[in-house]
Amino acid sequence: MLQVLLIGCGGFIGTIARYAVTTMVYRLLGASFPYGTLTVNILGCLLIGFVSTAAEERDMIAHSTRLYLTIGILGGFTTFSAFGYETLTILRLGNILPAALYVLASVVTGLVGVWLGGLLARAV
Repeated sequence: MLQVLLIGCGGFIGTIARYAVTTMVYRLLGASFPYGTLTVNILGCLLIGFVSTAAEERDMIAHSTRLYLTIGILGGFTTFSAFGYETLTILRLGNILPAALYVLASVVTGLVGVWLGGLLARAV
């Protein structure tokens, strides 16, 4: 139960950080392009790569701390980081086709989901 609370607290922190970073980026660069979201996604991928490697290969981060950072903080910050990490994990195993299918399925079904959600909202 303690891990669940830690992950939840991390998610709260990550969500606030996402709002702060995107707001700052949009103030600096404007809102004509989703620079804020792009920045959060890239930063989240950089951080999950660091944390995961430090935990798995360097044994520098305890398992509970890794969960707090990756699922909690980075999960609240951006789920794109998990997508990037999972894709690279599949590729590291030499599974190019499943990785490509995962990327394609995630992007296409994500876009379709947003479109269908919009249709549903307009219908009610």
